[in-house]
This record gives sequence, structure tokens and C-alpha cells, in this order.
Amino acid sequence: MGLSPILAALQKKKPMRTSRLIAAILGAAVLTPNMVFALDAAPRPQPLMPATKYGSVREALRTGMRDYNAGDKLGAAQALEYAAGQGHTLALWKLGRMYADGDGVQHDDLKAFEYFSKLADQNADESPDSPNAPVISSAFVALGTYFLDGIKGTYVAANPARAVEMFNYAASYFSDSNAQYNLARLYLEGTGVDKDVRLAARWLNLAAEKGHHASQAVLGHLLITGQGVPRQRARGLMWLTLARESIDPTKDQWIVKLYDDAFENAGDGDRKLALALLEQYMQSRH
Repeated sequence: MGLSPILAALQKKKPMRTSRLIAAILGAAVLTPNMVFALDAAPRPQPLMPATKYGSVREALRTGMRDYNAGDKLGAAQALEYAAGQGHTLALWKLGRMYADGDGVQHDDLKAFEYFSKLADQNADESPDSPNAPVISSAFVALGTYFLDGIKGTYVAANPARAVEMFNYAASYFSDSNAQYNLARLYLEGTGVDKDVRLAARWLNLAAEKGHHASQAVLGHLLITGQGVPRQRARGLMWLTLARESIDPTKDQWIVKLYDDAFENAGDGDRKLALALLEQYMQSRH
């Protein structure tokens, strides 16, 4: 798919910035920082098997990531279990993601929940500027997602209000764009909170400014339609253009459709103003 007409007119495309977790690990109501996040004394994950002895937690983590990258994901999980048992932040996060995705281990949402829970409990006060902050905020987002619907057949019941707390903390304290987007959706839907489109738009704007494509698309749609916010068609088209140019159109057809509908229905004046706004936006990021 080629450039949108608006970006084609600019004859350039600004790559979107994306937040990156620590490379080796990624591999393959506002809450205050000192609030307690203990999750009702949730049981903690049990090791896959008796832990291998390692010289240090760092050695176990290195071994786990080496095995993971070599394709031995079961061996990786065992090594990471050792590091996670010592409370290592990155090991806890990686194991949580592996169980959540069924990545080399049997898919187990409850185990993933428990790893993310331990990670969040131990690190809620971590500085937002810490190198570990992205994985900690990611754990809060994962917990929020689990609390939305609960985990069937387990003690984790659906608790939308708790989901709001998780997303709100990550969105406010860590400025996590995924949390900001999820929180905005809850305010749009009135799930776990009173419906508030204007507040949702503020959270979407914060995430959109960080290059979060879904936030850009939803914010753009709200501005074009004027649903609960002052209508700004040109600015909405600008956000939808940014979103459309930064996605895989085969995976995010809903964004493509929102953009196509908005562009087709926009007048020449709105298209020209959207182009000018887009140019200003991209120049401000040089």
C-alpha cells in the first residue's frame, strides 16, 4: 500500500518512535507510587523442576536468554525460573510473557498473572527513569488486562475497577502509552469508571504524542466526528494519517478503514489544513 495522499504531498515520511524494552530481554482515581499492590496473597509460581544451581542470578539470566535465542525455550524457562526465584525483574517479566503467549511453554494465564503480580508488587516504587521501568509498567498493563475479564476457572475474577487501577498507575506514574490507551478505552466505554469522553481524549492524546498508533486512530476519529469533544476535522485527519502510515495494513484494517472514510469525506480545506498540521507535527520532531 502506498503513501496516503497527505503524506505523499509532503514527499517524506517521518518514522514513528516506538518505546523499546531492554533489547536482550524483549529479544525475540490516580494511584501514588507507595500504594500497596499485593494481589490478595496470590499463590506464587512453582518451578518447572528442581532449580539448577547457578553461580549468580546474572549467570542464570544470561543462560536463560542464550537458551531462548538458541531455540531451547524449555531450558530457558528453567534458567529464568532460578533468576525469577531470586526476584530478578527481567526474569519475572520474561517468564510472564512466555506463559501468557505460550512461547516455548504451555500457555498458562494464571502463571503469567502470578509472575506479573510478583513483579508489580516488588517494583511499584521503581523510578520511571529506571532502565527496568518499561517492563514494570508492562506488567501493570498485563495485570489490568487480566482483571478486565478475569481468568476462567481460577481465583482471578473479573474486576474492571481493579483493571482501571492497574492501567491508571502505569499510565500516570510510568507514562506508559499502552496503559494510557487502555485507560482511555475504559473511559470511552464506561467500564469500571463513569463514561468520560473528554478524559478519554486526554489520555489518547498523551499516547498519540508518543507514537501509539491505535491511540492516534481513535483520537483522530473522535475529533472528526465530534463525539464528546469539540469537532476538529483537520486535526483528526492528521492523527489518522499518522496512524495509517505506521501500521501493517493487513493487521490493522480498522485503522485503514477509519482513515479511508475520513479522507473520502473531508473537504479540500480540511485536507489542506491537515497537511499543514502534519508538516508542523513532523518538523517539531526533528
